[in-house]
Amino acid sequence: MRKFKFRSVVQLANLKLSVQSAAIVLASSTLISALLGLFRDRLLNSYYLGTYPTGIDAYTAAFTIPDFMFFILTSGALAVSFIPVFNQRLATGNKKSAWELSSSLINLFAIITLITSALIMIFADPLIRYVVSPGLDESGMVLAINMTRVIAMNPFLFSIATVLTSIQQAVGRFIFYAFAPAIYNIGIIIGITWFTGGINLFGVQIFEGGIMGVALGVILGAIMQLIVALIGLFGLGMDYEFKIYWKNQGFRSILKLLPARSMDQGIDYINGIVNTNLSSRMGVGAVRSFNQATTLHQMPISLIGVAISTAFFPKLTEELGSGDKEEFYNTFRQALRAIIWIALPVTVIAFFGRGYVTSFISNIGNNDSNGTIASILGALCIAIFARSIFHIASRGFYAYQDTKTPFIVSIFAIGLTIALSICFYLINWGVDGLGLAQSIGAVFEIIVLLLILQKRSENEILNKSFFRAFARMLFAAFITACVAFSMTKFIPLMATDNSLVITVPKFLLISAVSLGAYLIASYFLDLKEAKPVFNYIKKILFRNAK
Repeated sequence: MRKFKFRSVVQLANLKLSVQSAAIVLASSTLISALLGLFRDRLLNSYYLGTYPTGIDAYTAAFTIPDFMFFILTSGALAVSFIPVFNQRLATGNKKSAWELSSSLINLFAIITLITSALIMIFADPLIRYVVSPGLDESGMVLAINMTRVIAMNPFLFSIATVLTSIQQAVGRFIFYAFAPAIYNIGIIIGITWFTGGINLFGVQIFEGGIMGVALGVILGAIMQLIVALIGLFGLGMDYEFKIYWKNQGFRSILKLLPARSMDQGIDYINGIVNTNLSSRMGVGAVRSFNQATTLHQMPISLIGVAISTAFFPKLTEELGSGDKEEFYNTFRQALRAIIWIALPVTVIAFFGRGYVTSFISNIGNNDSNGTIASILGALCIAIFARSIFHIASRGFYAYQDTKTPFIVSIFAIGLTIALSICFYLINWGVDGLGLAQSIGAVFEIIVLLLILQKRSENEILNKSFFRAFARMLFAAFITACVAFSMTKFIPLMATDNSLVITVPKFLLISAVSLGAYLIASYFLDLKEAKPVFNYIKKILFRNAK
């Protein structure tokens, strides 16, 4: 009976979803995963950030090399090439070729990442000691090396899970694909809450505990994620073979795309390695503080820049493909204006409310650590705005089937960012300098990308109307900044505010009043982006009145 129920649930979850249903599932899973991530970080910080900052720095540094290898070996190739090639074979009824392709990718990535994981374990000492975090003290260095050896299995486990969930995504199965990252966070939470106290088996203590227990939780989360990915294959009819079909044309086409995508992913991550290296030299807790601020600033970028640009991208490619450049320009401007209009108040609120935001993942009772994270987040706020724009700017090139230009611009932007990071470190600007370097590099990147697009369109893509609207948005953002600053003075964050029950309502009130001011200012400044919001509000009010 239980087996029947389990199969029924799995079959229901594996039904092919419509575009709208898939969007709802993905949005819901993203929110759940983000909330679990905040809870995970808050839990980990409350355990170690104040009491054992050396340990949490070591834990943060231990992810650097395993994550880097996963991104350059697997993530980039699958994100761009696997799904269209796999779907093409299914659409033509060539299931045999599709499963040969899948088996080949699983086996190739399993072999490569297993060897990579072994090499990380062997060379963890010099990698951590001389490349990743040379500034850690000896106890932190040893701990980071040992934790790196534990987490080294992640590229292997992640790669197999990524291929399996990509297969499901390709055929319209999103449930297990969507919730796999949330399962990974649950594994880490188990490590924090249970493994840190030690592991007893039949009355015999087989593991003493401590922060190494969190590393075990990371591996547990990766294994749980792989199991979920395997369950998602149920009923798909996958014909797996332990063999690599080197002559499969789809497999060969993916291998051709792998080097370019790997370089693109790797360049971004090199910047992260440099930041970890430099922050490890800036005192105890600096590595973790910069990591936490970076995580916080990425959330609005994903929710604004990635979401809106992804929604507009199919339309951009369709219009350009049909030769209707004027409509392409209009659609691009519409998307760019929407991102700017939303990102501006979010950036302002993130800056003035950075102390409240930081309290979501770190106990406010630890003033020094919280202050550092909040200060770095303040320096990263401009990057929230710039990197949100980057996603639509880069897709403007992708619509032209031009991936080379954004890649070249990224090389220069990241080179500038790394140079500024080193410069700010040498003149003792502290961890805030690393955040400022990120913001300057991000602004440089979007300016160059937009200038190239403007030139390519013969100054048509960004017209006078756009620049007038942008100026009005900046003025509305200035009004919002004044309101947000006043609200933070009226509702100050106290040193005793160490509970989410206290900090969340305060932050929500500040955000609501500030956003209200931005909406009103946008309405009176005749910004068309504000009109649908006011129409929706009127609709609700009139409905209630009736």
